[in-house]
Amino acid sequence: MSRHPEVKWAERADKVFLTVLLPDAKDPKVNVTPDGVFTFSANAGAGNNAYELKLELFDKINVEESKINIGVRSIFCVLEKAESAWWKKLLRGDGKTPHYIKVDWDKWVDEDEDNGPGDLDLGGMDLSSLGGMGGLGGMGGLGGMGGMGGLGDMGGLGDDMGEFEDSDDEEQEVSKPEGSSKPEEGKPSKSGGESVEEKKEAATST
Repeated sequence: MSRHPEVKWAERADKVFLTVLLPDAKDPKVNVTPDGVFTFSANAGAGNNAYELKLELFDKINVEESKINIGVRSIFCVLEKAESAWWKKLLRGDGKTPHYIKVDWDKWVDEDEDNGPGDLDLGGMDLSSLGGMGGLGGMGGLGGMGGMGGLGDMGGLGDDMGEFEDSDDEEQEVSKPEGSSKPEEGKPSKSGGESVEEKKEAATST
């Protein structure tokens, strides 16, 4: 039987912040529909337990403008509202809010305290687009894990090392003729030039 992860939420006039608290989530999948249905699934824990979540949000969502970041301890979503307005609550309907959904007081502001875009410091968090990801939204968002994508730079270091090795080989190839008794073609050595002159003098004396 699947479990429900803890969810924290906060809002602004134009967006909703959702944080799914699930450390070391494996194969996370996130999807949001324009009608405002948010779904999440993943495995986590020592027993590789299945976690699922389906939230019918209060109003419609602009999926194309919504963002996601999948971190080690949580999945953070910035859901852009289709219409700018304060919801006052996360879910539609008159039912009681599930016990696993809580207010994110760290991100919460009252309507009269909303300073507009940019009032929330995301600490340089790398957010990937949720739009066009379908049911595998979380997989596409893995690029936002921070640091993992940077491993590509290691390949670049390898390329640089290869260039250094090539340059060493080139230097060795250039240095070989200097230590060799054979002169390069088209460039006679001094000893070679002197031997020619001696031959000329010998021919003249005879």
